[in-house]
Amino acid sequence: MSNTFGTLFRITTFGESHGPGIGVILDGCPAGLAVEAADIQAALDRRRPGQSDLTTPRKEADQVEIQSGIFGGYTTGTPISLYIRNQDQASHDYSHIEHAYRPSHADYTYDQKYGRRDYRGGGRSSARETAARVAAGAIADKLLAQYGIVVRSYVSQVGAIAVPVGYEQLDLNLIDSNTVRCPHPETAERMTDLIRQVRDRHDTVGGLVTGVVTGVPAGLGEPVFDKLHAELGRAMLSINAVKGFEYGSGFAGTLLFGSEHNDAFYTDEAGAVRTRTNHSGGIQGGISNGQDIYFRVAFKPVATILQPQQTLNDQNEEIMLAGRGRHDPCVLPRAVPIVDAMTSLVLADMLLRARANKVK
Repeated sequence: MSNTFGTLFRITTFGESHGPGIGVILDGCPAGLAVEAADIQAALDRRRPGQSDLTTPRKEADQVEIQSGIFGGYTTGTPISLYIRNQDQASHDYSHIEHAYRPSHADYTYDQKYGRRDYRGGGRSSARETAARVAAGAIADKLLAQYGIVVRSYVSQVGAIAVPVGYEQLDLNLIDSNTVRCPHPETAERMTDLIRQVRDRHDTVGGLVTGVVTGVPAGLGEPVFDKLHAELGRAMLSINAVKGFEYGSGFAGTLLFGSEHNDAFYTDEAGAVRTRTNHSGGIQGGISNGQDIYFRVAFKPVATILQPQQTLNDQNEEIMLAGRGRHDPCVLPRAVPIVDAMTSLVLADMLLRARANKVK
């Protein structure tokens, strides 16, 4: 029931980390959208493991297989099925946790909910599931591009090391110019050094991803319960390791007075309605106002660390447990395409809903 996301542009993901593969069914995509396998593969390549020394060394090609819904390079309007085979599972790395609960993992909670769990890499709770979201997000991105909407996100903080300027002062074309995916070169170098230091001492580190959406027309979002920022927050908080979401001025806005925080309207030289500031983050009343949408997503340190920790087994006995296998010392670089994908999925859905709400 919780494996489906979206209203009109809707995805259902399936599969486990150490099963035969993972995949997604995308329903509601309009017919006639130009999509090639290469478009989807490019997004998956940004998320796949083993792409640098900052990520898990698990080797997965993450080669997408289009099984339905796309013919002759165009969507047909029928359900789109995308499948990604698992090739490098190394399930033996997880035999030691068959009866043990890893600290801050879903092992205990899955046992309590279902009475059983797939302990191989966390099964369905593994972040490997997000590859399916990225595949679907690539198609959503193609739809948004037809309306001039561009979604980009980047690593803005690792540990205590943060980009010192806002996104407006950055060249976002530099996001993929380094392995940490930070468009501020000097900060990226410091972040990279920190991640390597943390990796070498068998620990992990968290941080922030900043999302930026440009070209959004006014009018996307639904009143009351399906506000645009609420749907974005729901999407981000569904990503593994996410601990928080804020948009626009976020919590820092609480330090301002209303006279300082309000975004005054005006018309620019072309007669378009604009705001002089953008503390609202491009969303007012749960509906886009035509300004840039920007937000921040907080990721905790990866829970698996290669250090002994005290925990319990499924008999409630205290044991010492150390992580094994191949894991990211910092999830941030590979989280960027996941944040992109979930943002695109929300906006594609809202775009279709906005079209359905208008006569013209």
